[in-house]
Amino acid sequence: MEALETYRKKDSSKIIVRFKAVGNAPIMKQNFYKITASNRFQAVIQFLRKELGWKQGDPLFTYINLAFSPAPDDTVANLFKLFQTEGHLIVNYSSTAAWG
Repeated sequence: MEALETYRKKDSSKIIVRFKAVGNAPIMKQNFYKITASNRFQAVIQFLRKELGWKQGDPLFTYINLAFSPAPDDTVANLFKLFQTEGHLIVNYSSTAAWG
């Protein structure tokens, strides 16, 4: 039962996410943000759209460490644990598909 209770608790810790533009995507004025670790990656995508001023239908491609596109239901905490670089989760973004 303790394991279930621990799993149900929201992780309120913050993770530093660094956004980097790829290709013709606009560069953000601020590219470091603290995001709650328990958030799904979908929340990061929605936040990025808002910061860039892009509509829901505008194409947005996101990648972790220039390597792969994470699933929207992955948690920020899991992505950070597995793919952090120098204490940051690096999220590359583009308006066109940059990698297969």
